Amino acid sequence: MDQATSPARTVILTVDDDPGVSRAVARDLRRRYGASHRIVRAESGESALAALRELKLRGGPVAVIVADYRMPEMNGIEFLEQALDIYPDARRVLLTAYADTDAAIDAINVVDLDHYLLKPWEPPEEKLYPVLDDLLQAWRATDHRPVAVTKVVGHRWSARSSAVREFLARNQVPYRWYSSDGPEGRRLLCAAGEEGLRLPLVITPDGTALIEPEDRELAARVGLATIPATDFYDLVVIGGGPAGLGAAVYGASEGLRTVLVERSATGGQAGQSSRIENYLGFPDGVSGAQLTDRARRQATKFGAEILTTREVTGLEVNGASRVVRFSDGSAVAAHSVILATGVSYRQLDAPHVPELTGCGVFYGSALTEAAACQGHDVYIVGGANSAGQAAIYLARSAKSVTVLVRRSSLSTSMSHYLVQQVDETPTISVRTHTVVDAAHGSHQLEQLTLRDTTTGDTELVDAQWMFVFIGAAPLTDWLEGTVLRDSRGFILTGPDLTADGRPPDDWELNRPPYHLETNVPGVFVAGDARAESAKRVASAVGEGAMAVMLVHRYLEQS
Repeated sequence: MDQATSPARTVILTVDDDPGVSRAVARDLRRRYGASHRIVRAESGESALAALRELKLRGGPVAVIVADYRMPEMNGIEFLEQALDIYPDARRVLLTAYADTDAAIDAINVVDLDHYLLKPWEPPEEKLYPVLDDLLQAWRATDHRPVAVTKVVGHRWSARSSAVREFLARNQVPYRWYSSDGPEGRRLLCAAGEEGLRLPLVITPDGTALIEPEDRELAARVGLATIPATDFYDLVVIGGGPAGLGAAVYGASEGLRTVLVERSATGGQAGQSSRIENYLGFPDGVSGAQLTDRARRQATKFGAEILTTREVTGLEVNGASRVVRFSDGSAVAAHSVILATGVSYRQLDAPHVPELTGCGVFYGSALTEAAACQGHDVYIVGGANSAGQAAIYLARSAKSVTVLVRRSSLSTSMSHYLVQQVDETPTISVRTHTVVDAAHGSHQLEQLTLRDTTTGDTELVDAQWMFVFIGAAPLTDWLEGTVLRDSRGFILTGPDLTADGRPPDDWELNRPPYHLETNVPGVFVAGDARAESAKRVASAVGEGAMAVMLVHRYLEQS
């Protein structure tokens, strides 16, 4: 791989497994752009990704990535998809043969491809340079100043260290991880006057050292918005999953003063998914992180505010306004509210699981821990789509992945396409009629006791990693006494409120509740928190958009 010595110049990266083609592309690029740009050449997707990661750590700007489609082990689309996570703003170009133009067109959806070029591109003055000139001009039109990186010093088996990494990753905050027992980690601890007894140590871009910071403090220090800009809005969206982000995009884009309130990180459960393959428009799948990042940027582009680490504890009706109360005693009011609080994974009720959570036991996919699973035996508890997606993702590097299912098969709760992928992955095994009776370990997970529910037999297995996906509980307890819910806590809306042909007893309007409207006029619900919802990303996004339409109707008649 060819690299110039100066990291300050803007980079154009090219990757092609054919050495002759690789040299020819680099030669033509240097001829036109070498004086003002750094040309980085790689001959495989892996080496190109390594170069991008190194550039990212150094804060080097990457303007354009040119990748060949036909490469062994990792084709150009697969490479660009991973490169998108490292440099989402870099312009992406795919080199293809004439026979591969269909793949190039598909890549427009998969990786937001900016352009594809047919080989050969001779003469470059007509077929290559005009394309690159336009892409570079578009890239320069936006702000690409290097982003200062937050440093996190922690221990592999520290629950709070794991939680901080997950919080930063899910909120798209760049950070670099240092082990507390590594040389650089020890140097940073020493500089902060710490001995490593309290972890993690977080060093913000301005050099502030935080010891075991809570999410609220961490969010404020790394530049996430936590305080609303005003005290009254047209629309407050509570919850930042697909439904909430969909509502924020459509609300803000249609002129409503919109604020989205999220207690942890945008994306919800979908944001933790390693790959969503049945979402419309992404035939090769999209990671939850990618989808969340695009949706978040889309919402803020239209003017929506996004607040993190704000826990909502109450909803009040004050005349025509709806008041949302926070755990710190503050509040924000609006003409209307959309409840998109989603659901949380149910806790595994087995001895020693709570104290080992974050130390080998994780709820959700915990993608920040996936790299550490390489070469290890991994256990996944649950049989729905999120469990299947995690199993397939972790199987790429884990020695083995065992899916533990209480039922007789996966097909009762998992989509057919995922069941097929699980069956076709040799490192994944499925144990039906099996539950976890107990977890064991002093400071980290070491073993599990598994029980066969049909025979009652138990087995002790070695395990360092367990990811739990055992159903969902709605996050709606704070609505008690205000919004009607069913026996499981899911919110009742529209037709479910008028099953007997009459509106709720406290309903004061002359019309019945709208389809997604609760028993409180002007308060709507979208996504998984709604009773009898589909529990799918596409339906949640659709409900978020529909709820905004109903908000407009409500405001017009108020």
